[in-house]
Amino acid sequence: MYKKAKRELERLMLGNKNFVNGTPTEKNMSVETLQKFAFHQAPDAMVLSCSDSRAVPEIIFDCGIGELFVIRVGGIAAGPNVVESIEYGVKKLKLPLLILLGHDDCGVMQFACDTYPQEPACFNSIMNCVYPVFTKFGEIKDNNDFARKHTYWVEQMLLDRSEIIRNAVCNKELYIAKCHLDHSTGEVKVLPDKI
Repeated sequence: MYKKAKRELERLMLGNKNFVNGTPTEKNMSVETLQKFAFHQAPDAMVLSCSDSRAVPEIIFDCGIGELFVIRVGGIAAGPNVVESIEYGVKKLKLPLLILLGHDDCGVMQFACDTYPQEPACFNSIMNCVYPVFTKFGEIKDNNDFARKHTYWVEQMLLDRSEIIRNAVCNKELYIAKCHLDHSTGEVKVLPDKI
């Protein structure tokens, strides 16, 4: 199954090259495509992405309707609903690939860097998902470094808290790719397996 996940990751990275080069394809972006999937979905991968308006997986990976199962939340903060959404992608949709997509200039990362270790006046549930990165990794250079380290934290948290995700990874039914979007170039880079 990892072969399928790796092939899909390669396809998405080629799509990102199309985006970076300004040569996106015009595919699967019509009402006809939507009608084709009116009563079922069969995406090829899932993406946990920040809700930031600049980090739109379908656009940066050059995908259309029905290709990606996307979960978006501020700072890719993986609270219970997000974890269950990923579990749905694994268990019900049998998706072989999960991309954790962090990005530059993330407002959630900056807010965390500005407020830690104080109890925040707002965004408590998001900060509860983000603050552990400081304990896990210690030194943080800037909010982009924080975003990358947070991506590693999210992967570990998913494996620790979800038996469905952990079993799928152990059985090579799911591959988790840690990625980061560079706003200055539009390029998505796959992060190393270990930090």
